Amino acid sequence: MPFGLSTLLFIVWPVTLVVAPPVPDNEFFNRKMLLPAPLKEPIVALIGDKCYISLVEDFDLTDVPCIKYALSKGLGFGIVIGGSIVKIPQILTIVNAGSARGLSLASYILETLSCCITFAYNWRQNNPFSTYGETCFLTVQNIIITMLILFYAQRHSETMVTMVGYIAVLYVLTYIVPSWVMSSLYGATIPIGLASKLPQIYTNFANKSTGQLSVFAVVTYFAGTAARVFTTMTELDDPLMLYGNMLACVLNGILLIQVLLYWGLNPISDINEKDWA
Repeated sequence: MPFGLSTLLFIVWPVTLVVAPPVPDNEFFNRKMLLPAPLKEPIVALIGDKCYISLVEDFDLTDVPCIKYALSKGLGFGIVIGGSIVKIPQILTIVNAGSARGLSLASYILETLSCCITFAYNWRQNNPFSTYGETCFLTVQNIIITMLILFYAQRHSETMVTMVGYIAVLYVLTYIVPSWVMSSLYGATIPIGLASKLPQIYTNFANKSTGQLSVFAVVTYFAGTAARVFTTMTELDDPLMLYGNMLACVLNGILLIQVLLYWGLNPISDINEKDWA
């Protein structure tokens, strides 16, 4: 072998040993992801031991059922958290404006009743809180909005009566009404949900404006009901809940379209008053 070639091999060979990729170590790829207890326990509580081992420890991204379940749980708790604040902008809009113009009292009364039934039904069915928890917060916020509508309409005597009445209804539904009756009442939330949205949809259409309706509330509500359809399909085998959530998603979608169409427009009544002036 020529001297130059042997010298080149002598130099290159050690370099290849340094930069060459290492031989794969099967033990390395078979290692499990072991999280400390403070991190592991909340995840196990959320998705269960089986899916925790599959998705976290084994990092098995081919386990579609566990991926769907984990996604559903994450969305579910996201909806619950969002539901705890979704109507707060609407409440602030009413208070800051000192008016509830453009909001349908009938819509909020029916929607609150539907929330009460939904919460009581799921509570008594012992369903996972992540599949219905937002109804607890929505019930409280809807009661406040209903009271504000009455208050700014100068119907003060009805304001406190409404609050007491809703609390009594919620108590009776949760602890007194028989279970078989609750199933029938929950089935009734589907037409109630339809009836609760139609007055607001009609009011928006008639006024060609959404008035004091909160854009944030409408957008968030639509996103929440759309996600709730997925979580119900994934976690529960309850056609009533699925159909109810699908209907709510469609109606909230119509409200969202109206918000986009009537953005920034004044109610027709205000325009007519200006014309007469």
